[in-house]
Amino acid sequence: MTQMIEIQNLVKRYGNLLALDHLNLTIEEGEVFGLLGPNGSGKTTAINCLLALLKYDKGSIKIMGKPMEPDSYDIKREIGVVMQDVAVFEQMTVWENIDYFCGLYIGDKKRRRQLVEEAIQFVGLEDYRKMRPGKLSGGLKRRLNIACGIAHRPRLIILDEPTVAVDPQSRNKILEGILKLNRQGSTIIYTSHYMEEVERICSRIAIIDHGRALASGTKEELKNMIKTGETITIEAVALEPAQLEEIRALPHVFDASYREQTLTIRCGRARHNLARVLSYLQSADIAFGKVFSELPTLNDVFLEITGKVLRD
Repeated sequence: MTQMIEIQNLVKRYGNLLALDHLNLTIEEGEVFGLLGPNGSGKTTAINCLLALLKYDKGSIKIMGKPMEPDSYDIKREIGVVMQDVAVFEQMTVWENIDYFCGLYIGDKKRRRQLVEEAIQFVGLEDYRKMRPGKLSGGLKRRLNIACGIAHRPRLIILDEPTVAVDPQSRNKILEGILKLNRQGSTIIYTSHYMEEVERICSRIAIIDHGRALASGTKEELKNMIKTGETITIEAVALEPAQLEEIRALPHVFDASYREQTLTIRCGRARHNLARVLSYLQSADIAFGKVFSELPTLNDVFLEITGKVLRD
């Protein structure tokens, strides 16, 4: 595959704060690349450096094989950006907003009119083209924001939390649209706090914290990097502290927590973990309610690699 983006040893400081600490990332053309990190991890700084909106102290950035500089307008014409904060003109209609942003890249009016119509249909705003953004719901306004960023048919699209605070129907529409953009040839960089979205659409994922890439790979590769092989959750169970310690001492259990009568056990990659736990509860005559067993998720990966929960 052809490299779309190559970031090497990127360093960015804000005074004494080291925002990017020799960050290295490679994104191949045609990927939907998930960029995960807790607040303050360096994601936004990395994106701003990538777009040449910020000067960095050290390192290099190449996009489509060329160095990215503030005046790299040939590269910038091939990039679409949809940031978390909705950026549209309230005094313009839906159609006028998309036409304005598309016009920053496409001078030919006939071609632009066609692209605007295609973008409106793509995000499902056909019935709202004459409305102003203030009359739209939050989900529809986010769809408009996306249309403004992708109407010029960019090869590289950066989507920063595009589904925040939208209804489930709009979220599904947005995610389906992202996959369609990718099938049409766009490389996608996708940031989100919703792990299920990342699992659903991203072909490869990087986890960054403290300005460094801690891990990257497919979701299967990331899950194979961690100790967790199974998470067992047992509800409506009453445990004494000594019993919790005995559960922690069971074979292949490396973490067990107990809160509000819910027991959560993280086990290594071994067979019969659940059977061992249930056997212990039965032998200790401990009653319990519902039992759940899950294979590793991206939440487990994120927690184990960063020591943090992505969204509280």
